[in-house]
Amino acid sequence: MASEDDVSLLVIVVDVNPIWWGQQAQREPEFTLSKCLDAVMVVGNSHMAMTRTNKLAVIASHCQDSHFLFPSKSWRAGDSGGDDASSSGDGKYELLSVANNLIAEEIRNVMSKTEVRGNSTDTLLAGSLAKALCYIHRVSKELDVAQEMKSRILVIKAAEDCALQYMNFMNVIFAAQKQNILIDACVLDSDSGLLQQACDITGGLYLKIPQKIALAQYLLWVFLPDLEQRSQLVLPPPAHVDYRAACFCHRNLIEIGYVCSVCLSIFCNFSPICTTCETAFKIQLPQMVKPKKKKLKQPT
Repeated sequence: MASEDDVSLLVIVVDVNPIWWGQQAQREPEFTLSKCLDAVMVVGNSHMAMTRTNKLAVIASHCQDSHFLFPSKSWRAGDSGGDDASSSGDGKYELLSVANNLIAEEIRNVMSKTEVRGNSTDTLLAGSLAKALCYIHRVSKELDVAQEMKSRILVIKAAEDCALQYMNFMNVIFAAQKQNILIDACVLDSDSGLLQQACDITGGLYLKIPQKIALAQYLLWVFLPDLEQRSQLVLPPPAHVDYRAACFCHRNLIEIGYVCSVCLSIFCNFSPICTTCETAFKIQLPQMVKPKKKKLKQPT
């Protein structure tokens, strides 16, 4: 049975791909990155306000980096956390005020200092999820002996999937499954096959929202309740999961391919030598049937 001192940690991974958000500002000026972060703050504040032991972390997933928006370095350098934080003067819970200010300050630093160089325009989502797992592990080590922690990751996905991250992504998914960490996905644009697999394997929820401007409502309705509360709610039906794998040679999603019998690498084209483990396959070629020699007839 859950105790009052049990900890519930929510890690929100926000896709802040500047190229996608720049195009989004031209398509729909009413929904920008600022509006998205406002919705993230709303669900983060709601999570921390539900129980005093609830914890929150927000990670910005960029093209070249994954950056903690909360807690940030300035937060960790503080004296003793939210109890000593300066009040905003409007009666708001001090921890919420400090978290909102830090998130706004850190996202300004991230978007102003980072530049998109070369052709690396894909969001480093697999790296952000790995950083979230490391943070969850660190927080669990800092708990008291009698405390238990339930943790989950909420991914707010904007840009399209990157097939080059397939292997890293699957490693993160199975690591989260082994640690009983739920991965939820709120997709803003095109469907994500990788996140569909992540939610299905870890027991989380996958939702592609029909209206971006109503992001805060979907986050509060679908993703704020934890696993125990979701069983009592009427939630959107599960999405169809695309379980296609990415080949190791071209990183394309394929339905039929060749699998190495030694290292289980997947290839879209046949190769006599596995490029991953360098195993040479013994191929049985069809035997050539030699034509029979005709016997010369003896003259009578």
